[in-house]
Amino acid sequence: MIPILSPFTGRVVPLEEVPDPVFAERMLGEGIAVEPDEGIAVAPLQGRLVVFHSAGHAFAIEGEDGLKVLVHIGLDTVRLRGEGFVRLAQEGERVEAGRPIAQFDMERIRTAGFSLLSPVIMPELPAGYRVFPTKAHAVRAGRDPLLYVVREQG
Repeated sequence: MIPILSPFTGRVVPLEEVPDPVFAERMLGEGIAVEPDEGIAVAPLQGRLVVFHSAGHAFAIEGEDGLKVLVHIGLDTVRLRGEGFVRLAQEGERVEAGRPIAQFDMERIRTAGFSLLSPVIMPELPAGYRVFPTKAHAVRAGRDPLLYVVREQG
């Protein structure tokens, strides 16, 4: 079992409750969401920062085992064009689990009319792996598992 740490501190929300069909209908993969309590997103696993969107609202980390985790800060926040987001790491960098990757201005996002609900997705899950969400109602960034990845026997 491989734990994927929460990139956020906050309240856990099932993916099907995310008011965006791309996430709620799992078009990008399995996962869960967090309603953040603070404006920091950390690496959910050790690996390489393989994607960091130019608007600063989304990033993906690939672990040594080939597992990828996509972290999306808020919903529709790409429309902010980077306003309210600060990059704390660079694409291509190797990062430790729990390392701060991005800061975001929660008030700026709310004032612009966007949701802070932040999906954490496992895209391109290799065959033979399954994802299970935490049963916790609240998580701490870089400390508590948010998802568990299990390789099926067979």
